[in-house]
Amino acid sequence: MRGRGWASAPRAQWVRGNGRAPGVGEEPPQGGEGRGGPRARRALPRDCSAPATNHAFAAGGAARAPLPPSAPVRDSARARAPLAAEVVATKLGPRRARECGACRGGGRRAAGGGEGPSAGGGGGRRAARPRRSGRADRDGSPRLLSFPLPDRPQCAPSSRRERAPAWRRRSAGHSFSPQACGALPRASRVARFQKIPNAENETMIPVLTSKKASELPVSEVASILQADLQNGLNKCEVSHRRAFHGWNEFDISEDEPLWKKYISQFKNPLIMLLLASAVISVLMHQFDDAVSITVAILIVVTVAFVQEYRSEKSLEELSKLMPPECHCVREGKLEHTLARDLVPGDTVYLSVGDRVPADLRLFEAVDLSIDESSLTGETTPCSKVTAPQPAATNGDLASRSNIAFMGTLVRCGKAKGIVIGTGENSEFGEVFKMMQAEEAPKTPLQKSMDLLGKQLSFYSFGIIGIIMLVGWLLGKDILEMFTISVSLAVAAIPEGLPIVVTVTLALGVMRMVKKRAIVKKLPIVETLGCCNVICSDKTGTLTKNEMTVTHIFTSDGLHAEVTGVGYNPFGEVIVDGDVVHGFYNPAVSRIVEAGCVCNDAVIRNNTLMGKPTEGALIALAMKMGLDGLQQDYVRKAEYPFSSEQKWMAVKCVHRTQQDGPEICFMKGAYEQVIKYCTTYYSKGQTLALTQQQRDLYQQEKARMGSAGLRVLALASGPELGQLTFLGLVGIIDPPRTGVKEAVTTLIASGVSIKMITGDSQETAVAIASRLGLYSKTSQSVSGEEIDAMDVQQLSQIVPKVAVFYRASPRHKMKIIKSLQKNGSVVAMTGDGVNDAVALKAADIGVAMGQTGTDVCKEAADMILVDDDFQTIMSAIEEGKGIYNNIKNFVRFQLSTSIAALTLISLATLMNFPNPLNAMQILWINIIMDGPPAQSLGVEPVDKDVIRKPPRNWKDSILTRNLILKILVSSIIIVCGTLFVFWRELRDNVITPRDTTMTFTCFVFFDMFNALSSRSQTKSVFEIGLCSNKMFCYAVLGSIMGQLLVIYFPPLQKVFQTESLSILDLLFLVGLTSSVCVVAEIIKKVERSREKIQKHVSSTSSSFLEVWFRERSGQQLIEIHPHLQTALPLTEDVSCV
Repeated sequence: MRGRGWASAPRAQWVRGNGRAPGVGEEPPQGGEGRGGPRARRALPRDCSAPATNHAFAAGGAARAPLPPSAPVRDSARARAPLAAEVVATKLGPRRARECGACRGGGRRAAGGGEGPSAGGGGGRRAARPRRSGRADRDGSPRLLSFPLPDRPQCAPSSRRERAPAWRRRSAGHSFSPQACGALPRASRVARFQKIPNAENETMIPVLTSKKASELPVSEVASILQADLQNGLNKCEVSHRRAFHGWNEFDISEDEPLWKKYISQFKNPLIMLLLASAVISVLMHQFDDAVSITVAILIVVTVAFVQEYRSEKSLEELSKLMPPECHCVREGKLEHTLARDLVPGDTVYLSVGDRVPADLRLFEAVDLSIDESSLTGETTPCSKVTAPQPAATNGDLASRSNIAFMGTLVRCGKAKGIVIGTGENSEFGEVFKMMQAEEAPKTPLQKSMDLLGKQLSFYSFGIIGIIMLVGWLLGKDILEMFTISVSLAVAAIPEGLPIVVTVTLALGVMRMVKKRAIVKKLPIVETLGCCNVICSDKTGTLTKNEMTVTHIFTSDGLHAEVTGVGYNPFGEVIVDGDVVHGFYNPAVSRIVEAGCVCNDAVIRNNTLMGKPTEGALIALAMKMGLDGLQQDYVRKAEYPFSSEQKWMAVKCVHRTQQDGPEICFMKGAYEQVIKYCTTYYSKGQTLALTQQQRDLYQQEKARMGSAGLRVLALASGPELGQLTFLGLVGIIDPPRTGVKEAVTTLIASGVSIKMITGDSQETAVAIASRLGLYSKTSQSVSGEEIDAMDVQQLSQIVPKVAVFYRASPRHKMKIIKSLQKNGSVVAMTGDGVNDAVALKAADIGVAMGQTGTDVCKEAADMILVDDDFQTIMSAIEEGKGIYNNIKNFVRFQLSTSIAALTLISLATLMNFPNPLNAMQILWINIIMDGPPAQSLGVEPVDKDVIRKPPRNWKDSILTRNLILKILVSSIIIVCGTLFVFWRELRDNVITPRDTTMTFTCFVFFDMFNALSSRSQTKSVFEIGLCSNKMFCYAVLGSIMGQLLVIYFPPLQKVFQTESLSILDLLFLVGLTSSVCVVAEIIKKVERSREKIQKHVSSTSSSFLEVWFRERSGQQLIEIHPHLQTALPLTEDVSCV
């Protein structure tokens, strides 16, 4: 091992030579060719001829002769020798030390032999699994067990007891000074080790958290990780470390078998009720019912299983964001290796365009900027440095400026870093762990179906109990009554409901695809209908994630507005209504020139290569036709941007005048640039910079900053310190097109929208205000404030909060949990890795299709293909429409089922002939669950549904209003059918005509009942008779089938029917249409009542407003539910 020699050979050889550890006063065995002699040494690889200091280094470097006590330790890695000996001796004792011997893993043989005290020892045993202690030291640090144990330089013994090895003297009660042997203080090394679970079973290099590593000097980080920053690790070290830390990837634990997942789908209450019905049908020899119910169950369960299996694949997509390759130093050579091969302690090189392969502690950085938006939500690339960071300033990820995080993108510069965390031990891995721990909640539709299943079970048992009780009171046989009641209860269960729900949702998914939205989970479509809160990430969701210059302020006081968005030349610069181009306005063109020349970004084919802020300046130059200025100057010197100085400057000469004077261009923070300025440009002249001008610029800078703009100052001149101030530019990440309109519509429909971002408060509030999300009465809360509150406290203030800034993934989780605690149905939109956990925890996860990461898309329930926020409004509209269709189906099927059951029950209990035979009842069942019923699920969505407020997810599908309509329809059907049966049965003899009239009457009632069930609020004529073509085909098909049953001789024999006259059919049509007429009357009454209530509410509000004006004379307080700001008072009362 190059540069990592130890003071003496590993003490593990003593254990192998003797079979035990040396006792007090014993010297290590000398020479010999026992089990650790030359033969064992020859079996080792060329670079593994002697055991090393640690399990990770067990195959490193040749054996070295002992150093004198005064010899210094040549590098940080060697300083760990006393620590290794001290820890094992103190914490394990000799017996455990014998168990820890030299490295025995992977078929390698530990070497004995050598010279002097390093000789002897044993080898050839297969390695036991390395161990480490989970118990903590007195100073609170975990105990690290490192082995094999190197001998430390020998100090002069003062007694027989002290002549024992250093680690033995320690265990014997003598103190030992690591400094005397050239070691670092123990506390400085061990106290920073991270405690690792199951430490008693493993031993390896510790994992440093990014927070701790950012506080330590690079040399100390390298010491803890036992790494050589320049030469890197060798192959044996890498293999040993990987044996402990694993590959740099995410392990997805084996889930339960697929067959168990399939079986778990049967736990749905409605499915269990249907299963019980199928079993009872078999026991009662009703095999037709059993088969139909079983088929329905299998269809529903299979669809649900496929959707769940697909959604659970989201965890596997985390690995897709990992870069396949990276540049790593191994054995002093720069290698192109797979990112999954990295281990803690590796040295990695980064350059522009690289995606960071692991968490790195940077030790070299040149103008390095990293885009961390996918992890932190910050739009601006973070400038990186190498200096240690005080603990007080690195609370969140965005503030750790000397750490490069896995999965982030290098936008500018180059760097070197040492790997401190791989795989699940990285900050990126924290997102993975949170996703593993988070389970997707049940959708409101699933909850409604569960509740409906329980209600139907309750009603079924109620039917059984009532019929048995009445039969017993009438003196009938209890067993016979039980058989009849069970049959009726089974028939009452709508086995077609799960199929209708599945088909309706599937068709809704297909319609959403046409609207550029991909829904991955069927129930999510309906869940959107009761969504009342949308938590949206700002960057890339509400905004374009393309920095754009929107405002220019020149040094002589001119204001210029810039149009156009993105890294393209489309847009104009407007001053006082005139379009400025080229050098038409020198004050503006000088600013553009400075921003273009003092710039490292390049835009090619509307694609940025470089920092987004610099890309905005290049795009500004393109809009004015001045982007060629970047090539007109030859750069002589450069002062790169750094987070400390907050400015960048270049010294150039014009390409045509290279012997001419040099010109300096500077851009950066106003407070820093103004320090180097002595003059300012005004109308073609250079004037002395006065305090009055400084105050003017400061006021303008504050005004632009309060508007959410990122402000840059620009200057030019012959030398730094003698610059001429040119002006300010305001840059913003602009909102997406159409987002404001979508936000307005959603808020008007009762949906609250909250913006969650990692940006600063000023930027976040400014964007929210532009979109209409933030008003004077709204609040904004920071991530630190969220940390200070628990979920209960946050749930009390979250309804009033419109903006959450400086938020991390954990904060987003807490926000969602607090909203859900208040009973809200939460949709979360996002596009980055930092949104993945929140997307899975939310009731509805919505990912951006174009800018979203693979992780985000797989964790989400719905993907917006074109990243259009307006699609969410269409999805909510679709969800509300689908829920209405499900209610329509429930109304139709339950009213028909109740009518049929009531008819049969009355005939059974009253001892009069059954009006319908078995085949006729089967035909009615087919109609109830067949095409007419199924077609209700594909009813087009009512366009006015978006104006209605979201439904409460706690509400059952069987609301009081719906139950009333079901009972009214059932009573009309039963009474009408019994009337026809009584009318035909006057001769007290049941004939085929009697049953045919009764049977046809019931079927026609079903058709008109289905027609009235198409909408709960609108008239049949208002929605259009033929607006749902599938329904028309289904009804026509059912009527044709009924006519065949009546007039086709073979079917007449099967169904025991006979032909009816035209007058009979007209009579039946007139009678059965009554169910539709009554339903339309009820809808009309409800619409009239709703209008009256709105009018009364509006009149009352106006009266209260007028009264308040007259009484108070103050500003009008909020009265209307959607009023966002207080209204100013006026003298004219009539304006209210």
